[in-house]
Amino acid sequence: MRFFRAPLLTCEAVLTEAAFLLKREGCEADPLFALLERGVIRIALDVQEQQTDLRALMRRYRNRPMSLADACLVRLSELETAGEVFTLDSDFRIYRRHGNKVIPVVMPD
Repeated sequence: MRFFRAPLLTCEAVLTEAAFLLKREGCEADPLFALLERGVIRIALDVQEQQTDLRALMRRYRNRPMSLADACLVRLSELETAGEVFTLDSDFRIYRRHGNKVIPVVMPD
């Protein structure tokens, strides 16, 4: 089992997508809020402040198509270069930070 050091950095778009996916599977979103309250998850990207870069990423990957949540995680990986992206989305094998650098990811096989 792999352990992660808190806080895990994310943005509102990722939390929105996670809550939607949980609800679709018949689960509640309350555990997400509990993680926020305990400081395990921290909002670390402001979409308004990063809109130019997020728009550029979404344009670059429009053929995928890249979601706003995906763009936020790619941008966070550019800002926090020592981190890894924890995801279930296989598109992160294709996405690149700073145009050509592989994004370190942790995902189930």
